[in-house]
Amino acid sequence: MAEAHFLSRLSAPARRALEANGVTTLEKLAELSEQEVLRFHGMGPASIPKLKEALRSKGLTFRS
Repeated sequence: MAEAHFLSRLSAPARRALEANGVTTLEKLAELSEQEVLRFHGMGPASIPKLKEALRSKGLTFRS
C-alpha cells in the first residue's frame, strides 16, 4: 500500500476526509481541484501544501 503512503503525512481528520471521499491514490487526488478538496469535511488549508508536495513527487498537480 505504498501508493497511499501520502495519507500518512496528514492529520487524522484530513486523512479520514480523503478516505471518506474515495481519495486513496495520488491519481485520484489529481482529478480534484484544491477547492474541491477543501470542501471535504475535516480537510483544512494546512494540508494543501503536503498534498501538493506529494502530487509533485509523482509529476501530478491538482485539477485546474
